[in-house]
Amino acid sequence: MNPVLRRRPVVSWALYDWANSAFATTVMAGFFPVFFKEYWNAGIPATESTFRLGLANGVASACVALLAPVLGAIADRSGARVRLLMAFTVLGAAATAGLALVGEGHWLAASLLYLAASLGFWGGLVFNDSLIVHVARTDELDLVSGFGYALGYLGGGLLFAINVLMTQRPHWFGLADTAAAVRVSFVSVGIWWLLFSLPLALFVREQGRGTAVRAGQAVRDGLRELAQTFREIRRYRPVLLFLAAYWLYIDGVNTVIKMAVDYGLSLGFPAASLVTALLVTQFVAFPAALAFGWIGQRFGPRRGIFLALAVYVAATCYAYFIADVRDFYALAVVIGLVQGGVQSLSRSYYGRLIPADRSSEFFGFYNMMGKFASVLGPLLAGLVALVTGDSRLAILSIVVLFLAGGAILALQGSSERSAG
Repeated sequence: MNPVLRRRPVVSWALYDWANSAFATTVMAGFFPVFFKEYWNAGIPATESTFRLGLANGVASACVALLAPVLGAIADRSGARVRLLMAFTVLGAAATAGLALVGEGHWLAASLLYLAASLGFWGGLVFNDSLIVHVARTDELDLVSGFGYALGYLGGGLLFAINVLMTQRPHWFGLADTAAAVRVSFVSVGIWWLLFSLPLALFVREQGRGTAVRAGQAVRDGLRELAQTFREIRRYRPVLLFLAAYWLYIDGVNTVIKMAVDYGLSLGFPAASLVTALLVTQFVAFPAALAFGWIGQRFGPRRGIFLALAVYVAATCYAYFIADVRDFYALAVVIGLVQGGVQSLSRSYYGRLIPADRSSEFFGFYNMMGKFASVLGPLLAGLVALVTGDSRLAILSIVVLFLAGGAILALQGSSERSAG
């Protein structure tokens, strides 16, 4: 293994991806969409439950989008990235475990807890993303970012595999039925998330930490710095163009993650087969994320992002035509090859463009763009399904996001070369 990936701060930072990916796999992509449609929305038409799921995802993303840059500015002012990350981790883990208490048909209560859990997940990512420049040098960013995503897919996949086994063989675990297994799975995610976050809290230290100030003063100073950063970022043309491109294409990525199982259910595929396909994606994505880290170092992160976007366009078009669950498995393999790559290279490329001493502020804008994008994608897919009654058209609508994002990224590259 590369010596960089054996350093304690790097491993501890990467383990947070291992920790919070349990929420992304078991909850966000796996059991929540299934339970939301078949248990919390029992008896509701498929297109209406799809709209409700898109609404829940969209509202959660909007809340995070509004908070992300403010939180980043406060963290940069107070030097509290690690403490704030742990606070959001506790929120997310507790809300996730709370889903186990929601009864059948109570879709609104499930949506509110999912909102709180999503705030914990995405809010924590603001600080975890920004800490990458505190554990890795500029020439190490692609490798370290890919390592984090690889561990995330492996860790999230391992717990997800256990959770899937629990739902398929509940009596092996002393559980009454599949519904009980799903509830216990929600609790297991909360525990996993907290447990594997501890190394980051213990061993990651911020470089050039801000001066300790009172909470109220940190908020006021952070908001002032946020306003200043917003004025400045408009003068960073390459950064601004990249954020616009990222806003569009990562919307497509997040929408595929969140709505894939719902799409398969709408086509009549068995829920167990869809969950198995998600497991395939996780374990394919583990080595693929490491490979994209090498691609970023060897050929540059922008070229790696373009490669991933081209695959996403082809895969989304193919999704429109899938006829049986074997096609869905094939799609899962293809998505797994590029999902971690586009995420990790986007993070490392952006880390190259921003000042390290204000990483939380700038990564706050980065996460804000990603979350505002996640408002558009799920709502777009949900509305297309509701208006047309055709889930295939809903998934096909995502292609435009990948194409538009790629076009702006090409423009951003030209701008960066001109500035250089």
